[in-house]
Amino acid sequence: MALEEKDVRYVAELAHLEITPEEVQKFLPQLDSILQHMQKLNELDTSQVEPMAQVTYPAAANPSLRSDQPHKTFEQEEALANAPDQSAGCFRVPRVIEKSEHEPN
Repeated sequence: MALEEKDVRYVAELAHLEITPEEVQKFLPQLDSILQHMQKLNELDTSQVEPMAQVTYPAAANPSLRSDQPHKTFEQEEALANAPDQSAGCFRVPRVIEKSEHEPN
């Protein structure tokens, strides 16, 4: 299935990106190529391949998979002590994602 311009615009919309018509033309073959490659990968027989937690290390040797150890945590007052804005015992942050007309209520 070949991609169309509307598909590129849809992906951009999902990522909350505004792209120009020139960028649509630029990204269309790139996205199509990526999806064609993924289709080739989906055709591979991986039934004999063991699942892996990490590709670079065996799970036991991977330094990012450390044991879960309890440690001292901050009390709420201590965590909020340097907060530039707080409300009701929580950090207050500015809104960064606005609801679009395409999202359900």
